[in-house]
Amino acid sequence: MPPSASIPLFVLLGALGLLAASGVASAWIGRWSERGSVWLGVSGSAGACLAGLGAALAALAFRAEGTLSFPWSLPYGAFSVGIDPLSAFFLIPTFLLSGLAAAYAVGYFRPWNGRNPGRFWLFYNALVASMALVALARNGVLFLVAWEAMSLVSFFLVVHDDAGAGVREAGWIYLVATHIGTAFLLALFILLGRAGGSQDFAAYAVPAGSAGGLFALALVGFGTKAGLVPFHVWLPEAHPAAPSPVSAVMSGVMIKTGIYGIVRTLVLLGAVPGWCAWLMLGMGAVSGVFGVLFALAQRDLKRLLAYSSIENVGLVAMGIGLGMLGVHHGLPAVAALGFAGGLLHVLNHAVFKGLLFLGAGSVAHATGTRNVERMGGLLRRMPWTGAAFVAGSVAICGLPPFNGFTGEFLIYVGSFKMLLGAGSAALGGLLALVALALIGGLAAACFTRAFGIAFLGEPRSSAAEQVHEAPLSMRGPMLVLAALCLAIGLGAGGVVRLMEPAVAMLVGSAAVDAGRNSAPWLFPIACGAVMLLLLALIGSLALLRRRLLAGRSVRRAVTWDCGYAAPAASMQYTATGFAQPLTQAAAALLRPEIESRPPEGIFPAAASFHAETPDAARERLFDPLFRGAAKWLGRLRWLQQGRVHWYILYLVVVLAVLLAWALRS
Repeated sequence: MPPSASIPLFVLLGALGLLAASGVASAWIGRWSERGSVWLGVSGSAGACLAGLGAALAALAFRAEGTLSFPWSLPYGAFSVGIDPLSAFFLIPTFLLSGLAAAYAVGYFRPWNGRNPGRFWLFYNALVASMALVALARNGVLFLVAWEAMSLVSFFLVVHDDAGAGVREAGWIYLVATHIGTAFLLALFILLGRAGGSQDFAAYAVPAGSAGGLFALALVGFGTKAGLVPFHVWLPEAHPAAPSPVSAVMSGVMIKTGIYGIVRTLVLLGAVPGWCAWLMLGMGAVSGVFGVLFALAQRDLKRLLAYSSIENVGLVAMGIGLGMLGVHHGLPAVAALGFAGGLLHVLNHAVFKGLLFLGAGSVAHATGTRNVERMGGLLRRMPWTGAAFVAGSVAICGLPPFNGFTGEFLIYVGSFKMLLGAGSAALGGLLALVALALIGGLAAACFTRAFGIAFLGEPRSSAAEQVHEAPLSMRGPMLVLAALCLAIGLGAGGVVRLMEPAVAMLVGSAAVDAGRNSAPWLFPIACGAVMLLLLALIGSLALLRRRLLAGRSVRRAVTWDCGYAAPAASMQYTATGFAQPLTQAAAALLRPEIESRPPEGIFPAAASFHAETPDAARERLFDPLFRGAAKWLGRLRWLQQGRVHWYILYLVVVLAVLLAWALRS
């Protein structure tokens, strides 16, 4: 293995060791010293993430590729880890966001009220380490072990605040969903390893004619973790229930391990049938539209952000699907632009969604509520948090000069080039363009509503009147992420050039060159130049306004209230009222449950309106399925005799059957 690969790989393994050691030490110290436990956990996490980030950036910049293998007594298993541009690219957002969220957690959890903080740091550091190991694994058994560890420790983080029944239910939904996905992955790796007789990725062989079926297994297994519709049902339950720094990491990074698994499967499979590309593109479009529509209907700020993650994973899937269509139809420029846009949006989403979840955590920390209907007027009292949240909102809407614009723009360009093709290729481009436009418009409405209702206007409750700005340990990570939203947007060309080796693993170097040459004004400075011009225009307008107002008295007054002398906060738009025209238009899909009591009489004494929007996939697909499974499995209750002797007998019978099967085969 060349030194260019061995050095980053050893640094990454050292970072994993530091995460594990600091987590265990924090849990042990926490029994006696709360302060020591916190600083041990956060310093180990931040130090490991900083080292891992540097190693991943170096590996991507120098196109390092290499593998290390150590013997492992587990059948078919080997501790085989490796680095290549694809792994390095996914490790960058993993370490970047995890390190910043760890620093944020110091202020978020203070005070701990007598709880052992080591429990949190043990599971948090284990989550970061397991996510990184998923990207480094080069053996199917090791991959599944890391995947299972990631699922289990994230479950314990979801139920960290386990006082409420809703939190525990969300945790169990997540645990069941993630293990259903793992069952499909187990089948995928068994089938890939059968032909080569080994679970090492390098030995995998694809049986003739089975590439499509194997990709479908990967799409279900990894798509469940990514939150693609209809496998998303755990996501809007688990993310709001988890503490905000954990929500940021789960939404910004952990669900991207599902995207990593899909693209890694494409590398392992090679060519896949065209219907796989259409399936990927279609699921991406449905997830994007479904996610943003349900986000519009939410009053819980973190639940809104969770549904928005489904939307953004849909955008990533659309980019990957577009790239797959480009490969299938022999359009290298489209393939390169689609994959580049999808992967760039992975990084962008980690940055701005992490920022938004941390901002939502600061708001909930200050107000004691996540209900946007009880907020309002927060910008004057929390200016730093408000500025960071608006930066994330602009970025997630895909507006320049922030980073959300760049990934979507590459997918737009690829879709336009696909539209110029013939037959089904043009249809794919048209589908992508329509979905992108619809998602972009709805996202703008969604986050105008979220920011406007929460931060502007007058306080809607006493809790919103008495808020305080977040402490420096919470503001700092948010401001870093806000600055990154702007920096990545302005330096988009350089970021795309840095990630070209990862794209080349999916489409080849020739296709990357074709993508760059097909739109030379995009690479490497065009996006940044356009957005710099926009910033200059905004600055010029601000300067002109200041000059026009110079020497003139400016006074503040209440908003014109139509002559009404006693305006109240209840006269403002509510979040439900703001979104009502859009949610009503989509009522056939959303199926809201409305309880309304309109005003009656000349002098009405009371009126009420309440609307809930249950998840359609959960209500109509998974709940009936699980109820049926529970009813069927209930018939086996007679096996639960409550006697140890019977259970030992069951084990003996199973072992005898397995032994007979092994001897026969």
